[in-house]
Amino acid sequence: MSNPELEARNAALRSQVDTMLANLERQTAELKQAQADALAKTGKATSKDGLVEATVNAGGIVTDVKLAPAAFERSTPEKLGRSIVETIQRAALQAREQADAALAPYQEGLPDLPDLFPGAPSLKDLIPKAPPVAQQPQRPDDEEPPDSYLRGSNW
Repeated sequence: MSNPELEARNAALRSQVDTMLANLERQTAELKQAQADALAKTGKATSKDGLVEATVNAGGIVTDVKLAPAAFERSTPEKLGRSIVETIQRAALQAREQADAALAPYQEGLPDLPDLFPGAPSLKDLIPKAPPVAQQPQRPDDEEPPDSYLRGSNW
């Protein structure tokens, strides 16, 4: 192989590697932005009875819980506690679904580092996997709350 042919071949390979590296840099920047967008997601849910509202961030951290002014009059402490947990779980699931949707384009279909460089770490490993949201078993509402807990208290 002559020297000009070898130089042309090397130049073509360099160009191909430069293109691959530029694509990798672009994908990495896009992934960082998608991760930031995913972390900014929040979920908000309201209980079925309208007494509880919860907000949860994409990390699963409860950032706000609001109780309706009538919450203590219209519910028992046990029911209210279950309602708070269920509402928080629904808000957390919503936040996780939004975060997953923001990261979905980076989980399938795009070439990954090992595809380009055998033995390289996968960019997909950088995308955090959220744990499943636990579901509370449903309990029957077998008792009606009194008119007010403050008035009929045994304390």
